[in-house]
Amino acid sequence: MEKLNPYLTFPGNCEEAFNFYKSVFGGDFSYIGRFRDIPSEEGLSIPEDRMNKIMHIVLPLGEKCLLMGSDCDDGWCPDVVVGNNVSLSINTETKEQADQLFESLCSEGKITMQIGDVFWGSYYGMCTDKFGVTWIINYSKPEGNT
Repeated sequence: MEKLNPYLTFPGNCEEAFNFYKSVFGGDFSYIGRFRDIPSEEGLSIPEDRMNKIMHIVLPLGEKCLLMGSDCDDGWCPDVVVGNNVSLSINTETKEQADQLFESLCSEGKITMQIGDVFWGSYYGMCTDKFGVTWIINYSKPEGNT
């Protein structure tokens, strides 16, 4: 396993929260993606009022940890309730490791997003395990390997 990072979801105020965390921890965002950035060929119908909300944001906390987050407030994912708004994101070293972890963690749980290739170039999936913990599995493919 390469890294394990906290992933926070918010009911529409992710940008405000991450600006606060940035003021506390310092540093700069290494990525900000909004729902308007999803390519149209993905076939998703994104409501106009959601376009400027945060799809994915990353704030490095030192060299070994990333604080990540997104807005999740209108049926695109489970309702945000304090207590279920933290997920664990695993970045794996290989695609095979990603598959093995995903299969094991999803066993007797619920798949939110089947693991597979995604438009940002990773191999990615989401699930909730049988104990109610949400997991994000990500393998960042080497450039040129799609």
